[in-house]
Order: sequence, then C-alpha cells, then structure tokens
Amino acid sequence: MPTAEAGVRVIGVDSSAGMLEVCRTRGEHAGVAELLDLRLGDLRDPPVDERVPLVTCPFRAYLHLAGDEERLAALRAARELLVDGGRLIFDVFTPSRDDIDETHGRWLEREPGIWERADWDESERRLTLSVRGEASGGTMMLSWLSVPEWQDLLERTGFRVEACYGWFDRRPYAGGEDSVWIATRV
Repeated sequence: MPTAEAGVRVIGVDSSAGMLEVCRTRGEHAGVAELLDLRLGDLRDPPVDERVPLVTCPFRAYLHLAGDEERLAALRAARELLVDGGRLIFDVFTPSRDDIDETHGRWLEREPGIWERADWDESERRLTLSVRGEASGGTMMLSWLSVPEWQDLLERTGFRVEACYGWFDRRPYAGGEDSVWIATRV
C-alpha cells in the first residue's frame, strides 16, 4: 500500500487468491485501487509481460522456496521483468543461535491472540512455522541461506549487489538475522 499511496502503479503477484483479495480491499479503503493491478501467479513465473524499473519481493517471500533451483528460477524471473539497470529489493533472514534456542518447539504469543511455534531443522536449514489464532491456523515451511549464499545466487542470475542492509532503516548488515537486499540488473 505505501507504494501505491505514493502514486506509483503497482503490479502485485501472489499465489493466494485470498491474499490478493485482502490487498484489493485495503487498496479500496486507502483510495488507491486504480493503481493496483493484482494477478494470481507464482514468483518463479509471474504473469507479467511488462518491463519495470523495480521489483520488490517483501515479507521474506523467497524463504518459501525450497531449494536453489527454485531460488534461481525466481531470481531469473525477477531479472527478466526489470529494465536494464532496474532494481530488485527483497528481505530474508538467517536465524541466530539465540532465536533458535529461544523459540524451538514452543508456542509463543507474538501478538495478542496470535500464537506461533517454530520448529527448526538446522541440518536442512528449514523452519516449520505454525501459526494459530482464535478462529484458524496454518503451517508453512521456510528455508534459509547465509548472506554469502544469497550474494552468490544474485550474481549467478545477472545481478550486481548494491547493498545488503541489516534492516529497512538501512542500518549496515552486521551479521544479524535479517538482511535487506538491493540488487541491480546488469
């Protein structure tokens, strides 16, 4: 919504029709529905023919990809959408030892009425994250990589890394959990 609220046309792609409907409703409430072009699809093969100056993949979406083949396909797809010199911006995490120790196998209330359970498989670098609320719940699998591994994948798919930050406020990456990437199509 902040991008559309800034007056920029947004093509939104999600594999969940429900999430697209949430976005559509929020866009209507924010008065920016005319700037949203929402499409059902997969980030490895997005239903987009246009070329754009910016691709964002927020909310750690790349962590839903199970292996390097899927990651490479998604990064190549993002690159194909970009004009020369266009940028890809995304965020991911690599869990810290403390995060694993503090959360593994425990139900924790992250927000009022929202509970999460993290089951970490360090050898496979896979997180099974279960979430439940009063009315519903679900489980998702996330797979993580190290910062050098993300850098390698970006370079292999035709990107030059412009920056890797430790958070959205552009603090320098200092080996923490979160990383926010800005990469340019070369």
